[in-house]
Amino acid sequence: MRIDIITIFPEMFAGPFSESIIKRAVLKNKAEIQLHDLRNYSTDKHRKVDDYAFGGEAGMVMMIEPIDRCISILKEQRNYDEIIYLSPDGTMLTQHLCNKLSLLNNIVLLCGHYKGIDERIRENLITLEISIGDYVLSGGELAAAVLTDSIVRLIPGVLGDETSALSDSFQDGLVSPPVYTRPRNYKGWNVPEILLSGDQKAIDRWKMDQAEQRTQTKRPDLLKDQELHSDNK
Repeated sequence: MRIDIITIFPEMFAGPFSESIIKRAVLKNKAEIQLHDLRNYSTDKHRKVDDYAFGGEAGMVMMIEPIDRCISILKEQRNYDEIIYLSPDGTMLTQHLCNKLSLLNNIVLLCGHYKGIDERIRENLITLEISIGDYVLSGGELAAAVLTDSIVRLIPGVLGDETSALSDSFQDGLVSPPVYTRPRNYKGWNVPEILLSGDQKAIDRWKMDQAEQRTQTKRPDLLKDQELHSDNK
């Protein structure tokens, strides 16, 4: 998978992209990630990429020309499955969406800033808009890093255990059950005996029961979503 990220702050990705899962994916040639400094596509001598909004709106707006030029050059080199804009009013990022995106070959992530991007970019160049939550960040870089990590870790061969991602929260519409490791007893806090029984069928039932109970307590909205989906079939 190739991910091209358009940003005015490429240095913000140095930390998350040089460690952990994303670094492993790149080293294993499972993912290729390229950062594109939008200022390099400006025709202004000061590398300007923003301007005042028409209509008197407070704040600056990212200009259409540098973004169009960058995306056009990228599209000349390869076909893209999605050109994604990270936006607070986009489709909410879910595990289901991450699963779908992880199957794609080439995507572009556009990081907004200031008051956002010229609306004509959204109307004519963007194919998908994604939000990572109902809040506003200073820019799209952190959201792009979150999206990249959530996608890349699902690519076969990236995680050490191929089945690990299958048991993550939200994969089956539930949050994950509790997990434990050594020591079996710590300060009188014991690991549930069922997990030490060796009865895998009983353990699996326990895990499912725990996942359902946790979901009911912590994220009952997930169960409501499942019921709504079932009713609409």
